[in-house]
Amino acid sequence: MSRARITLDRDFTIGEVPRRLFGSFVEHMGRCVYTGIYEPGHPEADENGFRQDVLKLVKELGATVIRYPGGNFVSGYNWEDGVGPRENRPRRLDGAWHTLETNAFGLHEFVDWSRQAGTEIMEAINLGTRGVDAAREIVEYANHPGGTYLSDLRAKNGHKDPFDIKLWCLGNEMDGPWQIGHKTAEEYGRLAQEAAKAMRFVDPDIELVACGSSSSAMPTFGAWEQTVLTHAYEEVDYVSLHAYYQEHEGDVGSFLASAVDTDYFIESVIATADAVRAKGKHKKHVNLSFDEWNVWYQRGLDTEDQPSQVAKAGWREHPRVIEDKYNVTDAVVVGTLLNSLLRHGDRVKIANQAQLVNVIAPILSEENGPAWRQTIFHPFARMAELAKGQILRLSVDSDKYENTRFGDTDLVDVSATWNEETGRVALFVANRGLEEAADVEVALRGFDARRVLRAEVLEIPEGGNRFTVNSQGNPDQVGLKPLEGAKASGSELRATLPALSWAVIELDVVKN
Repeated sequence: MSRARITLDRDFTIGEVPRRLFGSFVEHMGRCVYTGIYEPGHPEADENGFRQDVLKLVKELGATVIRYPGGNFVSGYNWEDGVGPRENRPRRLDGAWHTLETNAFGLHEFVDWSRQAGTEIMEAINLGTRGVDAAREIVEYANHPGGTYLSDLRAKNGHKDPFDIKLWCLGNEMDGPWQIGHKTAEEYGRLAQEAAKAMRFVDPDIELVACGSSSSAMPTFGAWEQTVLTHAYEEVDYVSLHAYYQEHEGDVGSFLASAVDTDYFIESVIATADAVRAKGKHKKHVNLSFDEWNVWYQRGLDTEDQPSQVAKAGWREHPRVIEDKYNVTDAVVVGTLLNSLLRHGDRVKIANQAQLVNVIAPILSEENGPAWRQTIFHPFARMAELAKGQILRLSVDSDKYENTRFGDTDLVDVSATWNEETGRVALFVANRGLEEAADVEVALRGFDARRVLRAEVLEIPEGGNRFTVNSQGNPDQVGLKPLEGAKASGSELRATLPALSWAVIELDVVKN
């Protein structure tokens, strides 16, 4: 059995938990929108075509803010195509994902859906094929009260009151050669700066996210952020990060340590942003928006839902695209990625798991059929529910394991929060060990534990293995179940985590 000792102290905190940290992402890609959140004629669709079975799961997931409508899709998208009477909306070729876009679902529908879901909107604008004019016009259409052509057009199209969208992305992955309208850092930095100024002339209260690097492996990483922020620092509030992880050729040890890369990525971008702040003598801090992250099996799979295969099949409406089926190992990795985001919550103020439904998603649905939770649904839902109050700064002394990519890595990965209003401490703990259980001891300084309120674990199910998934036929094969033996008394908590598992332990505490 491996061992880990964790020390937390109520006086050592990182900051308030940002509620936008538990965001998601809806892109016009594959079946995320069509037959995902929107399917007129489905037995559980309402009069707007919104699937209520999916909405119920979205609410259970606890997503707080949804990025829309892309993603690569947005870099060739005309927002005007998705407003007005449906019968007048144009059908377009979407070059990003080689599909036919009907535009049956657009901005008005997404606003209405978001209000049902209880989620904030994070709207992305097209800075690939379009520019400053379209950027300011969509803000006027969405947010101006009335009395102008665009705001009156919104009212004519069914929404008299402004949408009041406060969070806007200045394009998507503009550092990527795959992106429609790809730009150099100089080109994008100047465009982002001018688009931001024009958008704020319309609505000075909006918050703006500049495109950072699409991954830490990009050859322009670091230099991109420096150049873009040198131009746009005063005009933007956040810089974005995107990262996807997968198991390469059976190297499960490195895969389980993916959060080490997330830590590095976040801390590098913070350092770069702060260097630009110092050099430019700026007063404010630019924070981080990790607005795409997840496990995504991009290599080593030659299945029909991979983008390259989708393109070969010709132009179709909402084909299946990257509908990854997530297993126990993936869920543990997702839990550690969430831990990394939470541990950096003083600067990572927004994060969006990509995507919400069907496309590399925690929720799967079938056309005219059911919807169900993937394995990765569970750590996200519990953290969104329980991670409230202050993020605690932890000292972790864990046994380690060797892996190819990151060397010695902690077997036990953890984050924790303290909600003073409710008197609860929540710990989110992963055991990366494939074969050994982990004995975890937590020293509680400044607290006395009265009882364990909740102790749950996601692990390999009986008769399964680390590749076990949830399916339409067996949607609850992998989930959370009681973690037996978690005990707290006074200033100590002890628990044993099964091999390859993710657990949540919630304590009722009083300050001492």
